[in-house]
Amino acid sequence: MKFHSRFAVIGVFAASAALALSACAPQAPEASSTGSAEAGNDTLTIATTTDVVNYNPLIGNSRSDYWVTNLMYPHLLTIDEDGSKSAELAVEWGYVDDTTGYYEIRDDMSWSDGEPLTADDVAYTMNAVKQDAPSGTYYGQMTNFESAEAVSDTRVEITLTKPDSSIVEEIGFWGNVVPQHVFEPAGSVAEFANDGSDGGWVSAGPYELTTVQVGQSYTMERVEDYPLVEGGTPIPAKVVYRVYPDVNTEILALQSGEVDVIANALPPAQVEQLRNTDGIEVVEVAGLGYAHMTYNMNQPDLAKTEVRQALAHAADYEAIRSVVLQGQAVSTGSSPLMPVLSKYYDDSITEYEYDPELSRELMEKAGYTADASGKFPVSFRLIYSLQDPVTSQWAQLVKDGAAEAGITIELQGMERNTYLAKTNEGDYDIYAGNFAIMDDPVTNFALSYLPGAAINYTFVDDPELNALVDEATATFDEDKKIELMQEAARLVHEQVYDNVMYTQNLYVAHSSDWTGFISKPSELLSIVNPVSIAGASKVAE
Repeated sequence: MKFHSRFAVIGVFAASAALALSACAPQAPEASSTGSAEAGNDTLTIATTTDVVNYNPLIGNSRSDYWVTNLMYPHLLTIDEDGSKSAELAVEWGYVDDTTGYYEIRDDMSWSDGEPLTADDVAYTMNAVKQDAPSGTYYGQMTNFESAEAVSDTRVEITLTKPDSSIVEEIGFWGNVVPQHVFEPAGSVAEFANDGSDGGWVSAGPYELTTVQVGQSYTMERVEDYPLVEGGTPIPAKVVYRVYPDVNTEILALQSGEVDVIANALPPAQVEQLRNTDGIEVVEVAGLGYAHMTYNMNQPDLAKTEVRQALAHAADYEAIRSVVLQGQAVSTGSSPLMPVLSKYYDDSITEYEYDPELSRELMEKAGYTADASGKFPVSFRLIYSLQDPVTSQWAQLVKDGAAEAGITIELQGMERNTYLAKTNEGDYDIYAGNFAIMDDPVTNFALSYLPGAAINYTFVDDPELNALVDEATATFDEDKKIELMQEAARLVHEQVYDNVMYTQNLYVAHSSDWTGFISKPSELLSIVNPVSIAGASKVAE
């Protein structure tokens, strides 16, 4: 059976071969609408708050890793505002049968050293990630991936260990493609620094990284041939990412003309101010993620359901959204199914009520007795990134709410890369942060809640939940998949395996001296996605 992956969930996959579906291949991505703008000599300067940690896109940790390497290494697929996938390097994708997927790729892209980019690079990348298991989302998507084979210069077929109705789109979207002739000689892709020390970087995006000044800037120069942008050549001659200590400093740099774009999402309190500032444009970016807290079940107190429920009822979500988010966020009903994914969203799942007295009752039910001052004999460390101003603010409200319930929370704000390291090591009681793109419910649940999964920060291993996710992964019947995921979401909510606080659209800012940006969902892509940057132009004076 051969069909486009957008239709993979329509009907039953095991239908008779005589009824096999065949869909038209999607079109290549539309070129940016840049009018009469032509490639020039301008430099586009972008502000970020973190250095690049990994130049290997198969490992990346920080946002800056992603923003810089995304301009160098293409993805097979990109994403639309409703979470659906569209073409980038791939022009067609889908399934041959229930355990075989495929991608047809463009035939007009080359690496910066002149070598053609072919299906061999795609197959190599996938096989190397599966074999070497680099940390990160890409490898986390490959549970049911067995192998990839380039069956022609432009076609890759992947073999699955069992049916997986999400994997073709998910690894196509999340995984960069790297040059086989550079990465293979270097050995394990999980250990290859790709730091340019052996003569520079070989890439196939619109820009090449040429100069690094750690703690200061990352300079990238355009390639002359990039077919994904109108005219085939990126418009800005250079892109420079400059590092600032925080978002407030970035805003000052934008106002002074020192930078042209702020890559980070704006703090809610700054949105209206910048909207009313001459010379600055504010762009609304569709959100596909959420802010949340997870409770480390390896900690004996947090392994108790009643304790997690007590913490969930000790946070004032409405106050967080109205005070910290300035009304720019909405409730998901404390559900990990996002409202924007309307087919899956279940409004019967309702938000945890802020009720400190109920929290006290739950703590007592869990076996704890408060002292004379009303405090229970527990204390939890909550970690968050100091570079995330929104979480930094609502973490304090979470602490205050818990105190009302007699539960002590110790806040530990830290530099983002330290925060990420502690997250990876499980060195926390409560993790506070956000996921930028939760685009496919089945994959997101598999990554978040299956044992050993890449972002299972609660360390949950619930056989009932595992079975629901496994069944949803294997079915190509859309109605059945939705039913299974809604049941799984109710279980996550009831057991507080994830405390989802809100979802929001984001806002980013750029100088009105520049135009032509194309917005993509989430902070990771927003207006700093490759096609957007390559198609941006200086406004004619």
